[in-house]
Amino acid sequence: AAVLDMDGPEQAVAGIADGGPLPPLWHWLAFLPAVPMSGLGSDGHPARGGFLPPVPLERRMWAGGRLQFLTPIRIGAALERHSEILKVSEKSGATGRMVFVTVRHQIVCDGALAVSEEQDIVYVAMPDRFTPPAPIAAPETADWQEDVAVDTVRLFRFSAVTFNAHRIHYDLDYAQRVEKYPGLVVHGPLQAILLMQAARRYRGGDWPAAFSFRGVRPAFHTDQLRLMGVGAALCTVQGDGLQCCQAKVSW
Repeated sequence: AAVLDMDGPEQAVAGIADGGPLPPLWHWLAFLPAVPMSGLGSDGHPARGGFLPPVPLERRMWAGGRLQFLTPIRIGAALERHSEILKVSEKSGATGRMVFVTVRHQIVCDGALAVSEEQDIVYVAMPDRFTPPAPIAAPETADWQEDVAVDTVRLFRFSAVTFNAHRIHYDLDYAQRVEKYPGLVVHGPLQAILLMQAARRYRGGDWPAAFSFRGVRPAFHTDQLRLMGVGAALCTVQGDGLQCCQAKVSW
């Protein structure tokens, strides 16, 4: 709640208290990989192997996902997560070879399936320069829009609460020198959560039935993020007027 800059009244409306419903997507703060320092790779990610396949490509990213919300998770309840790899596929794109891994997570709360989720993880080779994806212009009009700061402090705090040590989110020298990004990269899950929170505010706190998102362009700490909603379609946009994260929500 603090990372999202939610004040007391909004927390009360959202029911953020023991026994209240966990806001949608906040289950991403559970089941965090408590990997010791000796188990991390040079990028800050857990070393390859283990549950995810040991794909040899250097850069890995959470590209998007699809979720169904079946019953609310209650704050303070015991959770179980059942995970399986659904698919591993290889493609060739403008940046070369890419390997996609689709993982399904099912979150059980008090014996009932609460969230069914598929995550898309993509692996690519480390580039020798930054090549932006094809541009997708922002919507010309929107039902609602909000501007949000995504500075270094917010990126650090989100990395901390999600125990995400990937250095592209907080180590500017590494992000620019090794992974060739022009700035620190705004987390895809952070963009998704910000969109979900804003969409729920616009809907008066309605509970979603389903949500999907995908990254279409990196967002960086050098510019604020604009959240936009047009019907069921949501997106984040930066100062160049191009979409970064696209999402859809159903109620």
